[in-house]
Parts: sequence; C-alpha cells; structure tokens
Amino acid sequence: MSKQHSETTIQSSSNLPSRFRLGTTASNVATQLRNMIKEGQYVHDERLPSERHLAEQFQVSRGTIRAVLEVLEDQQMVTRQIGSGTYVNLQDTSEQYEISSIISPIEMVEVRIAVEPQMVRLAITNASQRDLEDLRQALMECEACNGNSEKFALADTAFHLSLARCSKNKLLFWVYERISKVRQHTQWRNMKAKLLTPERIDYYNEQHRALYDAILSRDANKANKLIKNHLYGIQDDLLKT
Repeated sequence: MSKQHSETTIQSSSNLPSRFRLGTTASNVATQLRNMIKEGQYVHDERLPSERHLAEQFQVSRGTIRAVLEVLEDQQMVTRQIGSGTYVNLQDTSEQYEISSIISPIEMVEVRIAVEPQMVRLAITNASQRDLEDLRQALMECEACNGNSEKFALADTAFHLSLARCSKNKLLFWVYERISKVRQHTQWRNMKAKLLTPERIDYYNEQHRALYDAILSRDANKANKLIKNHLYGIQDDLLKT
C-alpha cells in the first residue's frame, strides 16, 4: 500500500461522516493542528500557512492536508475563504444561528448598508498589496461562477469578507464575519436561489469589478457610490423577489 493511500485510509470507528474520516497519519496531523490552534499558536482570524507549507511542515501529502482542513472546517475550527486562504475560527456559533432564524433579508441588507461603506472607506486607506491581491482573487472566483447561484453565493460572501479584511479594522471585520455567518444559514438558501438569477449574477459581478477597480485606484468617492448603489440595488431586488 502506498504512503498516500495509507494516510487517507478510513477509520470505521470515527463518528464523522464518511467523507471526513481520516486515516492514522491524517488523524495525527489533525490532532496536532487542532492542539496548535487551542494552545494559541494560531489565533482567531489568523491565516493558516498554505497547503504546500503545511504539507512540508508535517511531511505528508497536500491531499492529506486538504482532508485535514475539511475536517477542521466541519468542526468549525477554521473557515476557508475562496481566493484568500484558511483562517482560524474560535467562536461560539449558537447565537448566530439563533438570530439567523428571526431576522429578514431586508434587515440583513439594512445592516450591510450601515457597515459596508465604512469598510470600503477604510480599505481605500489601509489595504495592502497582499490584501488587494486577495480581493482580486475573490473577484475572479465570483466571475468564474458562470451563473451558478450556489457557487456565486459562496464566492460573493468570500469577496465581501475579503473587502472587510482590507479595512484592517479587527472589530469591523469581527462584525462583518458574523453578518456573513448569518448569510450562510439554511433559511437563506431558497431566497438566494430565487434572487441570484444568471442575469443578476452578471450584473453583481460588473458592480464587484467596478468596486475593485475604484479601491485599487484609491478613489474613495467613486468606491463609496459604487458600494451604496450595489447594496441598495440588492435591497430593491429583494423587494421584487
């Protein structure tokens, strides 16, 4: 049996769903990485090293690392952001799911209208070249969805989270992270399927691209207008849906 195959051999005693069960080597890596997070070697919202770096660190294949990260994500110890990376997540999620069940989509957009223009204003001033590259990667993921509402919903969340990270304001990012968690709640899926038509996805991507270009050129006035138009447009679309 090859080393890579033995690393991912399924353990029948695991309580995890079959796609998340790990072989002995992978299980050891998951335990070590989990302990590193619990002991504070990696803190909340810190970006983990790349899959390649982790594979070298633990001397396993990248496939094993990918399986480990899937398990940690399922256990809500990390979050994986498209085009950005894997981040430590040490939060109590019970409250966010409770509030998700009692707020309306319109209330959600109202909060976003209050928060996101400030995110953009700070991003204009504070975003580093690495932040802007992460934002570009997230934008490209949005544009690659080809009208698929489920894929776009995830990519769109990642894009706006990347925008929040560009603000360099930890409290603001903390607030927006919770907004994003609410957006992922099960009750929102049916609404997204109705709202995110291929035509709207194309239009939202055009707005995302224009917003990215304005942030890249550090044009605060234009970026502020674009994010407000984007969010008020979503609000109007929700009222029509």
